[in-house]
Amino acid sequence: PGVVYGLIGPNGAGKTSIIKAVAHVLEPTYGRIRVAGIDLMDDPSAALARIGYMPDFPPLYEDLTVHEFLELFASAYRLPPETRRPRIAALLDKVSLSAKRDSLTGGLSRGMKQRLFLAKTLLHDPDVLLLDEPASGLDPKARLELRDVIVELGRRGKAVLVSSHILAEMADFCSAVGIMEQGRMLVSGPIQEILQRLRPGLTVHLRLLHADDRLGGFLAARPGVSRIAVDGANAVFQLDGDGAMACALLKSLVEAGLPVTAFYEQSGNLQDIFLEMSTGRVV
Repeated sequence: PGVVYGLIGPNGAGKTSIIKAVAHVLEPTYGRIRVAGIDLMDDPSAALARIGYMPDFPPLYEDLTVHEFLELFASAYRLPPETRRPRIAALLDKVSLSAKRDSLTGGLSRGMKQRLFLAKTLLHDPDVLLLDEPASGLDPKARLELRDVIVELGRRGKAVLVSSHILAEMADFCSAVGIMEQGRMLVSGPIQEILQRLRPGLTVHLRLLHADDRLGGFLAARPGVSRIAVDGANAVFQLDGDGAMACALLKSLVEAGLPVTAFYEQSGNLQDIFLEMSTGRVV
């Protein structure tokens, strides 16, 4: 199976530098980079043939039409003529630019240019995709379409390295993330595993039918319950246990005559991880 790995961090954290180094645009100061098992320094041509690179603010030949632009790169990638046209047509449909086939690239909106360059990046069906802020300039509909494309690439076994500052969107398609700051990787791994390391146990929200003065004391007396915050009929607390322990606690609340109307675990998200790990400093 493939992986969609998200690089997260403030501007200046080093996200673009990592992507450029893997794309062989920047030379790393130390260490080695392997792409699909190929050492980038020893055999850059073989490694780069496996890569599709989409930079932020990608350059376009503005005097070419959309179709001519893709034809140019299809030729550069040495795609066979008999497969070139259907491949281009399929990609234009995927990025919703079929209607702009004969339009000059210079007249496209920022979002359309992003989508065109994404099509160019996918032309040679690379194994590794490097996408630097790919959602920049896209409208909401195009962002959803981009998400679907990235998810599909992961399902097809591709390795996708993507950077973005839009945390909610990254959570939609990333199977793992790395949080960067000042050129350093602070934490890396699957989102849920990182959340579990940062916040072991469960964050539970509780609501009663009406305020009850017994609630705070009842929770404080239960083993494994901490960080209790009670506000009228509502409470939030940390439960150092699993789902079975949560069920037992809920049962004891009801048996104590506390009228529980809601009891649920708060799901962590990328924003929680980012705010907990990052100070906002840049290099």
